[in-house]
Amino acid sequence: MKKDIDFPKVEGVSMAITRRRNTESREYDYFVYLINDKNVRLENVLINSSGYSEGNKTKTSTLRHFTKSIEPLTSFKVETIMPDLFKLVNQFWVSFYIGDKLYDKKFLFLPESTHEDHFSFIESVQMEGVLHA
Repeated sequence: MKKDIDFPKVEGVSMAITRRRNTESREYDYFVYLINDKNVRLENVLINSSGYSEGNKTKTSTLRHFTKSIEPLTSFKVETIMPDLFKLVNQFWVSFYIGDKLYDKKFLFLPESTHEDHFSFIESVQMEGVLHA
């Protein structure tokens, strides 16, 4: 039964939508990062990403990303994201192991969260971005 499964709380792991100015086009390039602020390695990391509008009138494809591990106090570039998608709810479902224990967490970036006013410098990726812990 689902009630019998232990779902540990995810702490020290966050997602960020970041930006870096492209020196050629002078426009911003946007990226999604998974940040491991823990002092332990995350193993067998699976990230599902998708976007949808309120009421599910518009949906994107689901993308799946996998990495064998993310070292302590590092980050992993998940994907490039187009600014056109900021008008959608961007969902990232992250699952990983620490030892033999499975963790998972859903990160939602609502359309208003990726507004210019919410970008600030994120030390762990050395870029401006919007951080979701």
